[in-house]
Amino acid sequence: MDEVVRLTRYARGGGCACKIPPGELETMLFGLDPATDTADLLVGLDHGDDAAVVRLDARTGVVTTADFFTPVVDDAYDWGRIAATNALSDVYAMGGNPLVALNLLCWPRETLPLELAREVLRGGRDVARAAGCHLAGGHSVDDDGPKYGLAVTGLVRPQELITLDAGRAGLPLSLTKPLGVGVLNSRHKNTGESFPEAVASMTTLNREAARAAVAAGVRCGTDVTGFGLLGHASKLARASRLTVAIDAARVPYLGGAREAARDGYVSGGSRRNLEWVTPWTDFGAVAEIDRLLLADAQTSGGLLVAGEVPGAPVVGELLPRGEHLVVLR
Repeated sequence: MDEVVRLTRYARGGGCACKIPPGELETMLFGLDPATDTADLLVGLDHGDDAAVVRLDARTGVVTTADFFTPVVDDAYDWGRIAATNALSDVYAMGGNPLVALNLLCWPRETLPLELAREVLRGGRDVARAAGCHLAGGHSVDDDGPKYGLAVTGLVRPQELITLDAGRAGLPLSLTKPLGVGVLNSRHKNTGESFPEAVASMTTLNREAARAAVAAGVRCGTDVTGFGLLGHASKLARASRLTVAIDAARVPYLGGAREAARDGYVSGGSRRNLEWVTPWTDFGAVAEIDRLLLADAQTSGGLLVAGEVPGAPVVGELLPRGEHLVVLR
């Protein structure tokens, strides 16, 4: 194709920043009862964990999830890789291993060439192959705007399950990827500038981090995606009935993220994240720009786990429940 197509121009939001805001999502889901008997449903709707888990027997649980979103970068192949990496992350975040996935593709077939859709699917295939996960078919829809992701099924040992509600006071909190892809993706969408470090981060599987966490005995954690570090930390705090203390100065960022935030490339999703967590967060003396970066809507972010993981910085700790769910220091 001779003409360069900027896929992000076809997206109202970008990546995980296009999620329904967390407060609205909780209101929508409130009061919905499980569809069946829950005796073997180890993880369901209760706390908003990354995936559902059903016990098959004492040694095996099935992990299932679905995740898809609008373009976060202009390159179709990279977008496919990012979306697939992000979907697989939900299984890793539960301590599991992905087994099989299905493509989920929405495509404006009269607006964008099918060759681009093929590149998206090729990116998803290559990531699934790298993860050792079967990719077998899927579902496609002719839609007004492009969207892509995966429905993923994996396996987990119930005794190695990582959930939001298993935190204990005194445990350190480790973060396995730097923050900042949200503001960098927003800058990319608005200016066309490319950020290879952000793409590399978003296409890095959380497989090794998850394996290290399981080996270290971690049983509480989540991945950091559309609700930002503060949003996901507050969900963990509520589920575990604890307070999350974050040392803002210890949180790592991708190069250029702070500059992008200072230049105003903060998505509406990130601002909604900050608004949502404000009522139960003690921000201390942390500046506004740092608050926005801590609430930055991540796409295919790292894991936030209660425990120490080799190579991952400790960014905070779990404290007994106090006046606030999240405390910044």
